[in-house]
Amino acid sequence: MNRHPSAQKRARQSEVRKKRNASVKTRMRKSIKGVRSAAEEGSLKQAKESLIKAIPNIARAASKGVVHKRAASRYISRLTRKVNALAKVDAPS
Repeated sequence: MNRHPSAQKRARQSEVRKKRNASVKTRMRKSIKGVRSAAEEGSLKQAKESLIKAIPNIARAASKGVVHKRAASRYISRLTRKVNALAKVDAPS
């Protein structure tokens, strides 16, 4: 265990931030999973709604430093491509 007061404070702060980051990351992962599952089911409407909700969650995680901003951009891009591909499949030819 840490003996120095500043090290003890740093350990307490790290624990609080770890819990906060975990909740942000969990929310982000659940929203990503919602988009992916809707896309796999082939539900375009549900996938679009899930994507609209997922994008702010992913951006929020990036702004808080939970994930890197480029990783967040990559998640958003891939999810959007997946939903757009689903829209092309559903579109009448």
